Amino acid sequence: MASFIAKYLPNVAADPQSFVTATGQTLYMTLWTSLVAGIIGLLVGVLLVVTRPGGLYQNKPFFQVLDKVVNIVRAIPFIILLALLATVTQHIVGTTIGSKAALVPLVVCVIPFYGRQIETALLEVDPGVVEAAQAMGISRMGIIFRVYLREGLISIVRVSALTIISLISLTAMAGAVGGGGLGDLAISQGYNRFENDITVVATLLILLLVLISQLICNLIIKKLSH
Repeated sequence: MASFIAKYLPNVAADPQSFVTATGQTLYMTLWTSLVAGIIGLLVGVLLVVTRPGGLYQNKPFFQVLDKVVNIVRAIPFIILLALLATVTQHIVGTTIGSKAALVPLVVCVIPFYGRQIETALLEVDPGVVEAAQAMGISRMGIIFRVYLREGLISIVRVSALTIISLISLTAMAGAVGGGGLGDLAISQGYNRFENDITVVATLLILLLVLISQLICNLIIKKLSH
C-alpha cells in the first residue's frame, strides 16, 4: 500500500500530515457551524411556521420581514458573502483568514438555508394533530415542542443531513479563499502547484465526510422510525 501511494500519489506521500491538519480544520468548521447555525436556524424555522398567517403566534408584519430576510440572504452567493462579511469577521475574530474566521460567513449562510428547511419539515406535520392538541387545551409553546418538533423529528433529521452536506461543500469553498481545510489544500497546494494527486485525495476526503454524515443521519432516521 505504501509503495502504491509513493508511486501514484507522490505529493500526498511527501506530506501526509497536511491532510490530517486540513481534515481537522474542515471538521472544526463543520461541527461549530452546525452547532451555532443549527440552533439559530431551528429557531428561525419555528418562527416562520408559528408567525405565518394562521400560525400559533400569527404576526403578519414580523413573518413578512423574516421571510424576506431569509430569502435575501439565501440569494447571496457564498463567495460574495465572504467578501461582504469581511469587516464583520475582522471585528469578531480579529482576522479574515483561517478556519476560525470562516465560521462567521458560514453561520450567516447556513442559518437561512436551515431555517427554510426546518419550516418545510414542520409544515409537513398533520394540521389535524395541531388542531387536536389545541382542542385538548395544550398551550401554544406546548404544541411547538410536543407536536411540531416531536411529530416532525424525522423530517428535521432528514433536512439536517441535507444541510450538513451543503455545509461541507461550503467549507471547501471557504478554503478556496484562505479559510483552511480540505478545500484550501486542494486549491493552494493541489491546483496552484499542479499537484493533481493532492487535489484528488482532498476531494475524496470531502466526499468521504459527506458519505459518513449521510450514513449517520440515515441510521438516526432508521432508529426513530421504529
